[in-house]
Amino acid sequence: MLTTPSHDGGWRLVAAGLALVAAAAGLVPVPLRAEEGPPDRPPGLILLEERPSQQGLRVLGLHSPRPDPTSPGVVRVQLWVQQGNDATVRTDTLRCSSTAPMRITNERGRWLLRELNPGGPITAANRVDHLVWWAICHPEQAGRDPATLQTLARQLGYSGTLRESEQVLPGRGR
Repeated sequence: MLTTPSHDGGWRLVAAGLALVAAAAGLVPVPLRAEEGPPDRPPGLILLEERPSQQGLRVLGLHSPRPDPTSPGVVRVQLWVQQGNDATVRTDTLRCSSTAPMRITNERGRWLLRELNPGGPITAANRVDHLVWWAICHPEQAGRDPATLQTLARQLGYSGTLRESEQVLPGRGR
C-alpha cells in the first residue's frame, strides 16, 4: 500500500492510474494531465479533428466503440478531447437510426441528449455532434466535414428534415 509519495512522483502515477480506470469504466469525465508534451493518445484513436487553438493544439478523437448488446443500432464510444497538454476522456452513446439519430454525452456534470438531423444544416452548435455521429454510424466518413455530407445522407436514407433538439438532464455523470 502506498502511503507517502515516492521521490519519483508515485502519487501522480497512482492518480493517473485511477483516472484511467474511471474513464475506461465510463464513470465520470476525467481530466488527465501530462508532465511534458501532449498526452499519450489511446491506441486505435480515430482522429476527427486536429487544429490550433489559444490553449494549444485541439484534438478530437474516438476510440473503443462498443455496440450495445441489448439495443441494435446503439453504440458506446470513448471521446478523446485534448486541449494543449490536457485531455479528457468521456463515454458517449449514439443511436444510428435513420428515423431517430441521437447522441448522449456528458459535459460539465450534465447529461445532454441531442436528437440529430443527418443531412440537415450544420452549425457551430451541432458540428461536433455530427462529427461524432458520422464517425461512429458511418465510419468511412470519419473526420469529414459533416456540412459536405448532405447528398450522401439523402442517398443513405436520411431525410435531412428531422427536427434537432437538445435535452439537458441535471446530475453527475455515471
